[in-house]
Amino acid sequence: MEPENFVRLLEEERASAIIRTDSQQAAAQAMEAAVRGGFRIVEFTLTVPGAYELIADFARKPDILVGAGTVLRPSEARDAVRAGACFLVSPVVDEKVIAEARSLGVASMPGAHTPTELWRAHELGAPLQKLFPAHGTGPAFVRSTLAPMPFLRIVPTNGVDASNVSAYFEAGVFAVGFPAPLFPPDDVRAARWDRIEQNARDLLAAVRASPAPRRV
Repeated sequence: MEPENFVRLLEEERASAIIRTDSQQAAAQAMEAAVRGGFRIVEFTLTVPGAYELIADFARKPDILVGAGTVLRPSEARDAVRAGACFLVSPVVDEKVIAEARSLGVASMPGAHTPTELWRAHELGAPLQKLFPAHGTGPAFVRSTLAPMPFLRIVPTNGVDASNVSAYFEAGVFAVGFPAPLFPPDDVRAARWDRIEQNARDLLAAVRASPAPRRV
């Protein structure tokens, strides 16, 4: 999928599901619950056992866009895209990974925590910038950063939940990602898939009730 097409679809969906756990089976079942709850953009971090197999399995599902998270090396980017990933997410800004994503024809979303890092990700060609971790920043940080750089497409994760997602969209974020608020570790360990499905419904309802994404 061309990066521009993924960006457009993320803008429409406004949220992604992000799973990080130590069990391949639990990751699959948890993500199935999130999909039943309405998520259409899903991310498996490469720290999950069997992550490439999970990416391949979910890439075969109709109407689901699957990506790889915690991509730190160009070789991981290649393996993820070969498995079926249509977007690549990193916790840091790495020019080699961003360049590899461009070479592979997929969208990259490097992690950044300061205005300088967000700008650097943009300048290196990443169409999306992951605000990571969102803890310690918040909607006020997003608003202040976008004031001089409104062209950034900021996607906060690790710190966004149903209680603050509306404030983030009001501040101007492009989309959001949900890891632990969607997949509480205790629920994943206890195989409480019904709770995760309900979490998905509740989080997406909060997203839909939020102000429309900023367009520049």
